[in-house]
Amino acid sequence: MTDEADYGGPFTRSPTRVRFVELSGGAMSAVLDGDLSEASSIAGVSLTEYFVTGRARWLWRFRLDQMAADPGQARWIVPQAVVGDKGRVVGHAGFHGPPDEVGMVEIGYSVAPDFRRRGCARSALIELLRRAAAGPAVTTVRAAISPDNVASPATSSGFGFVEVGEQWDEEDGRELVFEVAARRVPPA
Repeated sequence: MTDEADYGGPFTRSPTRVRFVELSGGAMSAVLDGDLSEASSIAGVSLTEYFVTGRARWLWRFRLDQMAADPGQARWIVPQAVVGDKGRVVGHAGFHGPPDEVGMVEIGYSVAPDFRRRGCARSALIELLRRAAAGPAVTTVRAAISPDNVASPATSSGFGFVEVGEQWDEEDGRELVFEVAARRVPPA
């Protein structure tokens, strides 16, 4: 997904701009209750059917359970709706948890099929990397990607991510593990 003609370094803006909108516990609960309208109202953006897919619903339940178990982690685990440059919600992104004991955070992002190949994932990745860099305890950013996913490694490699191994995820199966050092950058 990286467009070499557009690439100006790891923290430059993509032609597609995104902003993140926090999905509160109330918004995630409304989605789980099947009330996309209420979830959208709580989030303040019009969430799409992409947020009620089976995979997304699994994620909302998982994040709610994480927040209930340790509310102090909410800053790191609350997922974000990714809003594209035309005000449409194009996907979701966030961290899997706070930095671990060696300063590693794992990121995740997903773009709805209708918005893929438009720079949305690249822009979401830029924002996640900025947020990770702003965390003083963060030294490394990790992305675990399915071997079947061709687009994400192409996107992340443009930011210096290198494959460091693989892991087995109970939900997703075999994943390739990519990491990059967190960079301290000025806010956008």
